[in-house]
Amino acid sequence: MTDPTRRGFLVGAAALPLTAPAAAAHDAGASDSIAADLATYIGFGNKQSGGPGDDACGHWLADELARAGFATEKPALSVPWFEPGRCEIAAGDARAPLHPQPIVIPTPAGGVSGPLVRVDAHGRADAPLAGAVALVDLPYGRWSSALARPVRAPVDAAFAGGAKAAVIVTNGPTGGVIALNADGRAPMFAGPVGLLAPARAAPFLDAAMRHDTATVTLTGRGGRRPAFNIIGRLDRGKGRWITISTPRSGWFGCAGERGGGIAAWLDLARAAPALLPDHDLAFLCNSGHEYENLGAEESLKAVAPKPTETHFWLHLGANVAARDWHEGLFGLAPLSGADSQRHLVASPPLLPAARRLFAGLAGLENPYSSEALSAGELTAIIAAGYPSVAGVFGVHRFHHVEGDDERCVDAASVAAAAAAFRELLLVAVGRNSAH
Repeated sequence: MTDPTRRGFLVGAAALPLTAPAAAAHDAGASDSIAADLATYIGFGNKQSGGPGDDACGHWLADELARAGFATEKPALSVPWFEPGRCEIAAGDARAPLHPQPIVIPTPAGGVSGPLVRVDAHGRADAPLAGAVALVDLPYGRWSSALARPVRAPVDAAFAGGAKAAVIVTNGPTGGVIALNADGRAPMFAGPVGLLAPARAAPFLDAAMRHDTATVTLTGRGGRRPAFNIIGRLDRGKGRWITISTPRSGWFGCAGERGGGIAAWLDLARAAPALLPDHDLAFLCNSGHEYENLGAEESLKAVAPKPTETHFWLHLGANVAARDWHEGLFGLAPLSGADSQRHLVASPPLLPAARRLFAGLAGLENPYSSEALSAGELTAIIAAGYPSVAGVFGVHRFHHVEGDDERCVDAASVAAAAAAFRELLLVAVGRNSAH
C-alpha cells in the first residue's frame, strides 16, 4: 500500500474549499488562525504523555489561554513511559519490528522463544499454548484500546494457557501498527506483548501454520515521569460554569486524532469571553489520554467545576475533523471532506438544534443522545453527573498510526466544525434557539 506524498498533500490542500454550510459563518481570520494552530500542534511531533512534544504543546496552550484572558494552572500527574531498545519478532529468516504494548513488560536481552501459535479474537488456538509465542490475529478494524474485548480476551487466554509472550497483529485500514490505549496504573497483561503491523505479518502467519520457533524481544528503559493537565479559568462570579475540554496527548503525531480538537478548542477559548458574557468559563486540556483517560480522571477529581455549578460541558475528543481518504489501485488518496467516522453526542434537549447546526458535516449531522452513546473522556464526564453535555469522538483511518500526520487533517473542515460548536454553545446557554 502506498501513501500519498507530502508534496501532493500540500498542493491538494491549498485548493480545498470551505464546502460545509457552517463554514460560511466562520470569518476568514478565525479560519486562518485555525490553520496556524494546526500547523503549530503538528510541529510539536510525537505527543506521548510527559514527553518533549506533549510538554512543549502544553506550555504553548497554557500561554494561549493566558493571552485570551484566562488564569491558568498546570496540575501535575504521573504517567508511564518506555524508550524502546530492541523490539522485534523473528522466525527463521523473517524479522519485523514490534511496538511494545504499555505498560511494557520487557523480555530478557536475548528475548523469549517458543513455537508460534496463532490465536483468534475468541482466544481459540490450533495448538497448545504452554511455552509458546501467541500470535493474536485481530479481525479487521479501526482499533483504539487494549481494553476492547477482541484484543484483551485472546491475550489473557494466551497467557492463561502458558504462553511466554504475545504478539498482536493490529489489522486495520493502513497496514501500519495501530497503537492501543492501555491502563496507566499497572500492566494489563501477564507477560510481554508487542504489536505487529499487518503489512509485516504474512511470514509470521505462515510460520504459525507450521508452529515454527519464534523469538520475541522487547527491551528498553521505562518507568514513570511527570506530565501535566491545563486548566484556564475566567471566574466572573456568575456561579454558572461553561466547561470546554479536549485531550492533547497520544501515541504519535496525532494530527488527525487530536489536531482538530486542539484547534477548535483554541478557537472557542478566544471567542468565549465575548460570546458567553453571563457565564464563568473553564477550559481543560488533558495529558495522559492514551493511558485510558488518566489525565481526564485527575481533572474531574481535582480541578473541574462541580456538576451542580456547571450549566454546560462541551468535550472535543478524537477525530473532530480528520480527513477522509479514497482507497484504490494507487493506494490511499486524501479527500477534501472529513471522515464520517466521528460521532456527535448531546443531551436530549439539545438534539434538535444539533441536527440543524451540524447539517452537512459528515458523521456529525446525525447526533446521538448522551443517554444512549458515549466514549472515552466523555463517558467519565457523563458518569460524573454533569446535567447538560455535548461531545464528539471518533476513529479516523490513521487513528493511533504513526502516519497520522499533516496529510490527515484539513483546516477547512476544522473551521466548519468550530463554527457549528460556537452556535451550539449559544443554544446550550439559551441565547439562540437554533430553530
